[in-house]
Amino acid sequence: MDEEETDLRNPFPSPPSHYNNYTLHNLKLLALLKERVGDQNADLAIVDQHDLLSDQTNVPTWSLSQLEKPRVDWVLEDGHYSVFGDTWHVKETIPSLAEFGGHQLYPPDPSTDRRPALLAILRSILVTYSNLTDAILAPPPTPSSSAQPEWQRQLEWITILAQNLMAAANDLRPVQARGNLELMMQRQLELRREETKNIHSCVPHSTILM
Repeated sequence: MDEEETDLRNPFPSPPSHYNNYTLHNLKLLALLKERVGDQNADLAIVDQHDLLSDQTNVPTWSLSQLEKPRVDWVLEDGHYSVFGDTWHVKETIPSLAEFGGHQLYPPDPSTDRRPALLAILRSILVTYSNLTDAILAPPPTPSSSAQPEWQRQLEWITILAQNLMAAANDLRPVQARGNLELMMQRQLELRREETKNIHSCVPHSTILM
């Protein structure tokens, strides 16, 4: 089992071992089994394939239902699928900080104006940094004290605030990419206009020379 998981994590994994089961003979047995069952919605995994295919040779001991194609409707219903040991979502989304288990301090809805919340977070970072400096300069607690040091509480809070700023910045990556693409297209349009203008300015001069 450990070797299979290691192989799945390999950048160039080998195909699953059950690909050897997809022989022409087994596929013909699967088609014949479906034909004899008759019901298209029947679960082939619970059908007695040895009884229905008793007149056939080399009927495998494992269920022929394993040779069926993945059910796309099941994948869409679950919203995800697994490939080489990794889970992929049908609709790719950027997980929020709260979905990662963090303490999110800004609105989760991207359509909401986050600037007031981010400004409040930035002010909190400055205040917390000042409090952290004061806590570091304060006398150390007595050896018998079991309370959490003040500098540690300030450091944990400033870590949470920094995580929120980084997560909010990552949420703006698509907007930043769209803006960069617009600037590139505008620059290309300006260059083409300049080249066209230069060509038009050279045409009268070439006509005079002719």
